[in-house]
Amino acid sequence: ETRFPHSLGLFYSAFTYYLGFKVNSAEYKVMGLAPYGQPTYYDKVRETIEWKPDGSFRLNTEYFDFLHGLRMTNERFHRLFGGPPRQPETRLTQREFDIAASVQKVTDEIMVALGRHIRKETGMRYLCMAGGVALNCVANAKVLEQTEFEDVWVQPAAGDAGGALGAAFYFWNSVCGKPRTFRMDHAYWGPEYSEEECRAYLDSMQARYRRLEPQELVKEVARLISQGDVVGWFQGRMEFGPRALGSRSILADARDPKMKDTLNMKIKFREGFRPFAPSVTQEAANEFFEMNKLKASPFMLFVANVRADKRVIPSVTHVDGSARLQTVERDLNPLYHELISEFGRQTGVPVIINTSFNVRGEPIVCTPADAYRCFMRTNMDHLVVGPFLMDKMEQPPWQESGDWRKEFALD
Repeated sequence: ETRFPHSLGLFYSAFTYYLGFKVNSAEYKVMGLAPYGQPTYYDKVRETIEWKPDGSFRLNTEYFDFLHGLRMTNERFHRLFGGPPRQPETRLTQREFDIAASVQKVTDEIMVALGRHIRKETGMRYLCMAGGVALNCVANAKVLEQTEFEDVWVQPAAGDAGGALGAAFYFWNSVCGKPRTFRMDHAYWGPEYSEEECRAYLDSMQARYRRLEPQELVKEVARLISQGDVVGWFQGRMEFGPRALGSRSILADARDPKMKDTLNMKIKFREGFRPFAPSVTQEAANEFFEMNKLKASPFMLFVANVRADKRVIPSVTHVDGSARLQTVERDLNPLYHELISEFGRQTGVPVIINTSFNVRGEPIVCTPADAYRCFMRTNMDHLVVGPFLMDKMEQPPWQESGDWRKEFALD
């Protein structure tokens, strides 16, 4: 047990704040920024947190301001790192890259040390993790590869949202005395909408669509993606957690070296340094990625290096050669698996870009109305809602008052 304020999450969030990003929302940006830098601030970062070989740690509270106002860092922290916090939306420099790299290196080392100590003390073969820090897929991969655990499992809603599930399970097991029988092998626990509900909404918007059978649908969508089109994909139950896993996703061709910039600038409206994630069939994962001890990554919570002889997917290959991959199993999401498989049959590469179905700052779309609205507001080429396929060029003009980009604060 480590008590407030000695939290690895608060530590990481303080640097998120200092680097000009939104706390409790944009920590993943620091993780994505880190490969662009070198850990030249490593010693300075270590001054703010001390830890022992067993991974136990304490923040040096002389550098943090968690208890006063809305700031997370103080003047002493700013002097240590050479200036005040970066202002949001201002230009990023090598200094920010290097600080991010240093913070990530320290986080990796602490988590690995903790993992090794837990393994030694308990003798357990498997490790389960939760909490916001467990969404750091770079550190998760280090824990898996650099400890003796046979496997590591991370709760897909590892942040605060997952507390709802934990509370329910605690009540079920500890209060009601019921047995623990649930196995969470997928994250598709959100709302779903029937074909009739989807059709009724699309008709109410006078949307123009084609209804296709599943095999026709995957063949056509795979063809569209292979020719460079961007497709919104809305199917089945929504994902539980922060990752889009093939139910509320925007899909594109990972082979296209320009696709990352296209998605960032014209559809997601987000910073250019942020990488995109690949979805790959479970069967092809080891062919394209250095899986090593990683057996599967169904929740997109681990990174793996793209194999040197498979660097044909530049839009999902980060600057350090890694990718935050999702492996897709046929039994858990058969339609999405078949789509990626069909794309592989058409192109020889069973890997596609999978990014969350939203724009920067917005929550992931939940309803057919959310999906159609996001589709019409952006430069997506096509939208799939259940069995219905839509072409942007065939839709009636989209009209709304005001600037929709101001509905949600930027993350």
